[in-house]
Amino acid sequence: MGQLIGGQIGLDDFIFAHKKGRAKEVELIKTEPALGLTLTDNGAGFVFIKRIRDNSIMDKLGVVQIGDHLEKLNGASLVGKRHFEVARMLKEIECGSSMLLRLVEPASRTTGFGPIGLRAAGPRSRAKFAGYPTGWETLRFKADGFARIEQLNETDKAREQIEKINNALDVYMGISDYVLARRLWEIAQKKINSMDLAKAMDSALPDSYDFPKDFIFDVWKIAFETRKNP
Repeated sequence: MGQLIGGQIGLDDFIFAHKKGRAKEVELIKTEPALGLTLTDNGAGFVFIKRIRDNSIMDKLGVVQIGDHLEKLNGASLVGKRHFEVARMLKEIECGSSMLLRLVEPASRTTGFGPIGLRAAGPRSRAKFAGYPTGWETLRFKADGFARIEQLNETDKAREQIEKINNALDVYMGISDYVLARRLWEIAQKKINSMDLAKAMDSALPDSYDFPKDFIFDVWKIAFETRKNP
């Protein structure tokens, strides 16, 4: 189970099984503030690359790929950290500084990191992969030892707003976490202003997230739009 990722499942994702493959080290100069990575984790201390932005530092390297596990940064282990902690560590490296990343590829990008189940919910995907989950279901493990797929109790409007918050997490923090985005959306309901929201987030979530002020305002604005246009 330590080789299974899927703890953070996005709307356009597959569920993947990651079997450790080749380790590689990448040394580079940070020439821009953002490396172009979106990170996710499996909730068990393993951080993975979810997206690589076109024409970013990492994209131009051509060595780092989606699905790679980030194991070390400048010799320090990243195992046991959450995606937002690793994203912050990468962001805090000053421009012009060199950095050394150790990554672990899946054993095979066709078999070792192959799709188990579809998460996409678009019309084309549904036609191509009929019978797979719709993307608005969640896998839950029951006390009897069996796993069952259950529907998420969310309206179309709520899903749209939660996805907007998840996109904001990517823009401001370089992470993708639909579960966190949903929690932020829930906290933001009925908050009078962004300051009220900031206080609620401080009390409900760990300080280690260190959300930027502009991000908090955007979350409040998204939630306000939901109330204004239910």
